[in-house]
Amino acid sequence: MRVKGCFIVDLLSVVGLIIDRYDTHHRGVIRKLHNHVCFVNSRAVMGEEGRAENTTLRSASVEDQWGRCEVPYPHLLGPWLEINSEAAESFVLSPSKAPGLCRGQRAMLSVIFRSALPKYGWLRLPAQTWVRTMSSSDGPASPFTTLAISRPAESVTHVQLHRPKKLNAMNKTFWREMVECFNEIAEDQDCRVVVVSGAGKIFTAGIDLMDMAGDMLQPEGDDTARISWNIKKLITKYQETFSVIEKCPKPVVVAVHGACIGGGVDLITACDIRLCTQDAWFQVKEVDIGLAADVGTLQRLPKVIGSRSLVNELALTARKMYADEAKSSGLVSRVFPDKEAMIAGALEMAGEIAARSPVAVQGTKLNLVYSRDHSVAEGLHYMATWNMSMLQTQDVMKSAQAVMEKKSPKETVFSKL
Repeated sequence: MRVKGCFIVDLLSVVGLIIDRYDTHHRGVIRKLHNHVCFVNSRAVMGEEGRAENTTLRSASVEDQWGRCEVPYPHLLGPWLEINSEAAESFVLSPSKAPGLCRGQRAMLSVIFRSALPKYGWLRLPAQTWVRTMSSSDGPASPFTTLAISRPAESVTHVQLHRPKKLNAMNKTFWREMVECFNEIAEDQDCRVVVVSGAGKIFTAGIDLMDMAGDMLQPEGDDTARISWNIKKLITKYQETFSVIEKCPKPVVVAVHGACIGGGVDLITACDIRLCTQDAWFQVKEVDIGLAADVGTLQRLPKVIGSRSLVNELALTARKMYADEAKSSGLVSRVFPDKEAMIAGALEMAGEIAARSPVAVQGTKLNLVYSRDHSVAEGLHYMATWNMSMLQTQDVMKSAQAVMEKKSPKETVFSKL
């Protein structure tokens, strides 16, 4: 049985871990409340069947990335955050539900949480997966509002653009969440390859003009210089939304169905492998709304397609490119009859990549990106420098042995990276 009072102690532990290090103003109140709740819970409390049970709470030392500090630690904080996130939110909104505290203490605790959580919400405790865990099932996890994250197969992460009612249009939240998502994927040792797709009828309608209009049409600044400076900062921030895909060491397979408009082209050109359905079409739409594409298409599309004339035509006329032309030009490598077949094909391909050595796979991606932007001589020099260390891995012997024994790569176990 889990004692109700433990809920408050756990909550105090989580926020206390942050406040104790960063905020002396709230530190004393948190400790007093914690001691009071520990005292109340140390008494006999009634079990579910009416039995009296004794609860012993203890404190433990937690060593985190900022140093060593003493915090109450009756349960593992990570699992508590995963299981009780809804309860925590309910408590902050309804402090009257807090057991073991008088009305004044409940009010004080509520004030602390309301003031402390927004202020320190950006801080990440050492295990990021406590808060943003990847789902191991086919159903989407919900750490983001514009993306659905799932783990459909071992070592494969599926990132789905998830605003189907808005045709997956890219609002302000999306531009931020993509960066957060791929930064976490880059550090996730359980992920070796990523599949990106769109929910609903189409892949994406591009920029959400209604949501983004304020930033684009009413930039802040007292004069032309300051307005220009702020606009540059804004554009640079939005460019990172797709550059983070390219920087992620895990290969990214994107699966496009229906329309891929404007910002969608910026997104897919930052991915490593592009697939689409027979009904897919692509459009560099920016000239139709009075601007030059500024978050990656004009820089990456020429290196993806290879035909400068075709790139110029698409960018200057904003005409649609359909699936057959996309395949013949090299924008996509495979075309599928429908979305279901495409997702199955993307996941199968991702599984093949995930079965290989992560040292080899991630090293290959990083060197491909480097070589694209440098001369052959520079690329060769970088490759030699890279492999002088990366060849010193057990993965080479394991892979060679599997080939000699005629084993499938999926039968070989490689350590996480």
